[in-house]
Amino acid sequence: MYRIIGVDGQQYGPVSAEQIRRWLGENRLNAQSLAQVEGTQDWKPLVSFPEFAGDLKVPPSLAASPAAPATTLAHPRAGSKIAAGICGILLGSLGIHKFILGYTGAGLIMLLVTLLTCFIASPIMHLIGLIEGIIYLTKSDADFVKTYVDGRREWF
Repeated sequence: MYRIIGVDGQQYGPVSAEQIRRWLGENRLNAQSLAQVEGTQDWKPLVSFPEFAGDLKVPPSLAASPAAPATTLAHPRAGSKIAAGICGILLGSLGIHKFILGYTGAGLIMLLVTLLTCFIASPIMHLIGLIEGIIYLTKSDADFVKTYVDGRREWF
């Protein structure tokens, strides 16, 4: 069983290998669609799975451009990068950027420190949010996903 990110950017699964083959035939997936074997943390393009090699229609432009920088390709799982970065810069003391990335514990810590100190510690929390927001926005999509989505790095 697999989890899949379709060409629409949505995550689907668990799905069987047969369902993936059908979706490939319907162009709902392509060679660069990300897949995760159930029970693992690694997301890889379908082209790297030998079991789908015969089902993939790899256009020559994809096969012939391995030197293209990763920053030129939009990463489907980096959708929260801009929202988290902007909220970190503007609303850093409330930890909103942490909630956007799914880090509920870290978001609650920032929010509660700000509220329970009657906003006395707000400048410190805002500085943390400002730094994190800038870091999020300056990373490439691939680095952002590797560090904050797959790696689940909550602080800086």
